[in-house]
Amino acid sequence: MRRRDFLKTSIATTSLVGLSQVAEVANAADALADRQYYELRTYTFKPGASHQLVEDYLSQAALPALNRIGSSPVGVFTELNKPDSDALYVLIPYNSLAAFATAATQLMADADYQKAAANYLNVPPADPAYVRMESSLLVAFSGMPRLQLPATNAEKKPRLFELRTYESHSERAALKKIEMFNNGEIDIMRRVGLSPVFYGQMLIGPRMPNLTYMLSGDDMAAHKKHWGAFGGDAEWKKLSTTPGYRDPEIVSKITNKFLSPTPYSQI
Repeated sequence: MRRRDFLKTSIATTSLVGLSQVAEVANAADALADRQYYELRTYTFKPGASHQLVEDYLSQAALPALNRIGSSPVGVFTELNKPDSDALYVLIPYNSLAAFATAATQLMADADYQKAAANYLNVPPADPAYVRMESSLLVAFSGMPRLQLPATNAEKKPRLFELRTYESHSERAALKKIEMFNNGEIDIMRRVGLSPVFYGQMLIGPRMPNLTYMLSGDDMAAHKKHWGAFGGDAEWKKLSTTPGYRDPEIVSKITNKFLSPTPYSQI
């Protein structure tokens, strides 16, 4: 092959590869466009300290303002059967990464929010509203790209939520577990009545790499029954024993909390 022809062929091949990579990036961006982002916020308090100022802030200022900028529904939870718990959990959905990035600025420009949040925002340093506030950022799984309310949510019946986190020993293993959820595990959970609320890949937060998801139930007895059905499901048994999807290969630690919604929680 002559040098000139070789150069033409090389340039053409390089251009095709470049276009292919651009297309892959564009397809990935399109896939993310339909997926929500979740902020999982935890307020911690001194043991025995009042949560009232933070709860008033959330119910009267933060949730209405977040709803106005498109973040809805917002969930606020305490640990189930732990009235003296020193933590309050908040789940905030965002329709895009830009919505998350601009949320604080939009709230500060909201006059109604500023007025309703005045006591919280102007709290004196000698008597803070909380010890610390920590936030994690997650992106929804492709298999469940948006938060889903429990079917009984509108009825405001007593209900519980389970928040589960799966840690992995490597980024590759964590992505494999997410793939497993997308390729059947979410569908099985829905079918047996575990009622998923959201699934999220941790982008920024503690104990990475990990994924976190939330399930809902009418009560503990019903929730345990649904977990029993899940464990005995034939499809789950097949999926969970598939090479590459077995727990020892992709999950290093599982932690969970049982949560109860506050009276003003929208989830």
